[in-house]
Amino acid sequence: MPTARETILTALHTRLSALAATALRGEVLPERVPAAGLLILRDGEPGEPEVTLSPLRYHYQHRAEIEAVVQGASRDTGFDTLCASIGAALAADRTLGGLCDWVEAEAPQPVDLPVDGAASLKAAVIPVVLHYSTADPLG
Repeated sequence: MPTARETILTALHTRLSALAATALRGEVLPERVPAAGLLILRDGEPGEPEVTLSPLRYHYQHRAEIEAVVQGASRDTGFDTLCASIGAALAADRTLGGLCDWVEAEAPQPVDLPVDGAASLKAAVIPVVLHYSTADPLG
Protein backbone atom coordinates (compact mmCIF):
# COMPACT_ATOMS: atom_id res chain seq x y z
CA MET A 1 0.00 0.00 0.00
CA PRO A 2 1.53 3.34 -0.97
CA THR A 3 2.26 5.94 1.68
CA ALA A 4 0.26 9.16 1.99
CA ARG A 5 3.26 11.04 0.55
CA GLU A 6 3.44 8.80 -2.54
CA THR A 7 -0.33 8.88 -3.03
CA ILE A 8 -0.30 12.70 -2.94
CA LEU A 9 2.66 13.00 -5.33
CA THR A 10 1.00 10.53 -7.72
CA ALA A 11 -2.22 12.57 -7.61
CA LEU A 12 -0.26 15.75 -8.33
CA HIS A 13 1.48 14.09 -11.28
CA THR A 14 -1.88 12.87 -12.59
CA ARG A 15 -3.24 16.42 -12.35
CA LEU A 16 -0.23 17.73 -14.31
CA SER A 17 -0.58 14.95 -16.89
CA ALA A 18 -3.98 16.32 -17.87
CA LEU A 19 -2.34 19.51 -19.19
CA ALA A 20 -1.24 20.01 -22.81
CA ALA A 21 2.45 19.87 -21.80
CA THR A 22 4.20 16.53 -21.38
CA ALA A 23 4.42 15.71 -17.66
CA LEU A 24 7.17 13.46 -16.30
CA ARG A 25 8.07 12.52 -12.76
CA GLY A 26 11.65 12.34 -11.55
CA GLU A 27 13.10 12.11 -15.07
CA VAL A 28 16.08 13.88 -16.58
CA LEU A 29 15.53 16.63 -19.12
CA PRO A 30 15.07 14.93 -22.50
CA GLU A 31 16.95 16.03 -25.61
CA ARG A 32 13.81 17.45 -27.21
CA VAL A 33 11.20 19.63 -25.56
CA PRO A 34 7.66 19.03 -26.87
CA ALA A 35 5.97 21.98 -28.59
CA ALA A 36 3.43 22.39 -25.76
CA GLY A 37 6.19 22.40 -23.13
CA LEU A 38 7.56 19.99 -20.60
CA LEU A 39 6.87 19.52 -16.88
CA ILE A 40 9.05 17.41 -14.60
CA LEU A 41 7.69 16.79 -11.10
CA ARG A 42 10.39 16.39 -8.46
CA ASP A 43 9.41 14.80 -5.13
CA GLY A 44 11.11 17.54 -3.14
CA GLU A 45 11.43 17.72 0.63
CA PRO A 46 8.75 16.95 3.21
CA GLY A 47 10.61 19.05 5.78
CA GLU A 48 10.27 18.83 9.55
CA PRO A 49 6.68 18.10 10.55
CA GLU A 50 4.77 19.76 13.32
CA VAL A 51 3.55 17.09 15.72
CA THR A 52 0.32 16.98 17.65
CA LEU A 53 -0.51 14.40 20.31
CA SER A 54 -3.72 12.55 21.14
CA PRO A 55 -4.10 11.40 18.47
CA LEU A 56 -0.52 11.45 17.24
CA ARG A 57 -0.34 13.28 13.88
CA TYR A 58 2.55 14.60 11.80
CA HIS A 59 1.64 17.76 9.85
CA TYR A 60 3.81 18.35 6.80
CA GLN A 61 4.38 21.29 4.49
CA HIS A 62 6.01 19.20 1.78
CA ARG A 63 7.80 21.26 -0.91
CA ALA A 64 7.63 19.45 -4.24
CA GLU A 65 9.00 21.11 -7.36
CA ILE A 66 7.76 21.34 -10.92
CA GLU A 67 10.39 22.08 -13.54
CA ALA A 68 8.61 23.89 -16.38
CA VAL A 69 10.41 24.14 -19.73
CA VAL A 70 9.41 25.59 -23.11
CA GLN A 71 11.40 26.05 -26.27
CA GLY A 72 10.93 27.94 -29.52
CA ALA A 73 10.44 31.38 -30.96
CA SER A 74 7.36 32.18 -28.85
CA ARG A 75 8.77 30.78 -25.62
CA ASP A 76 7.76 33.82 -23.51
CA THR A 77 4.09 33.40 -24.42
CA GLY A 78 4.36 29.61 -24.19
CA PHE A 79 5.93 29.81 -20.75
CA ASP A 80 3.25 32.20 -19.52
CA THR A 81 0.52 29.90 -20.86
CA LEU A 82 2.16 26.87 -19.27
CA CYS A 83 2.45 28.53 -15.84
CA ALA A 84 -1.16 29.74 -16.02
CA SER A 85 -2.35 26.22 -16.87
CA ILE A 86 -0.48 24.80 -13.86
CA GLY A 87 -2.08 27.43 -11.62
CA ALA A 88 -5.54 26.68 -13.01
CA ALA A 89 -5.07 22.92 -12.57
CA LEU A 90 -4.07 23.35 -8.93
CA ALA A 91 -6.80 25.90 -8.20
CA ALA A 92 -9.45 23.54 -9.60
CA ASP A 93 -8.94 21.20 -6.63
CA ARG A 94 -6.74 22.50 -3.81
CA THR A 95 -7.05 19.22 -1.90
CA LEU A 96 -6.19 16.79 -4.74
CA GLY A 97 -9.42 14.91 -4.20
CA GLY A 98 -9.24 15.16 -0.40
CA LEU A 99 -5.69 13.78 -0.11
CA CYS A 100 -4.20 17.12 1.08
CA ASP A 101 -5.37 19.87 3.36
CA TRP A 102 -4.14 22.45 0.81
CA VAL A 103 -1.97 22.69 -2.31
CA GLU A 104 -0.36 25.96 -3.28
CA ALA A 105 2.20 26.90 -5.92
CA GLU A 106 4.76 29.65 -5.48
CA ALA A 107 5.83 32.09 -8.18
CA PRO A 108 8.40 30.85 -10.70
CA GLN A 109 11.70 32.59 -11.35
CA PRO A 110 12.20 31.98 -15.08
CA VAL A 111 15.58 31.91 -16.82
CA ASP A 112 16.51 31.77 -20.50
CA LEU A 113 18.95 28.98 -21.31
CA PRO A 114 20.88 28.99 -24.60
CA VAL A 115 21.14 25.71 -26.50
CA ASP A 116 23.88 25.13 -29.09
CA GLY A 117 22.36 24.72 -32.53
CA ALA A 118 18.73 25.05 -31.36
CA ALA A 119 16.22 27.57 -30.05
CA SER A 120 16.76 28.74 -26.47
CA LEU A 121 14.87 27.26 -23.57
CA LYS A 122 12.83 29.21 -21.04
CA ALA A 123 12.62 27.32 -17.78
CA ALA A 124 11.80 27.70 -14.11
CA VAL A 125 11.34 25.64 -10.99
CA ILE A 126 7.88 26.14 -9.53
CA PRO A 127 7.73 25.15 -5.86
CA VAL A 128 4.45 23.52 -4.83
CA VAL A 129 3.66 23.28 -1.12
CA LEU A 130 1.58 20.25 -0.16
CA HIS A 131 -0.03 20.51 3.28
CA TYR A 132 -1.01 17.12 4.68
CA SER A 133 -1.04 15.06 7.87
CA THR A 134 -0.14 11.45 8.58
CA ALA A 135 -0.16 9.19 11.62
CA ASP A 136 3.34 7.90 10.81
CA PRO A 137 6.31 9.80 9.29
CA LEU A 138 7.19 6.69 7.26
CA GLY A 139 3.61 5.93 6.26
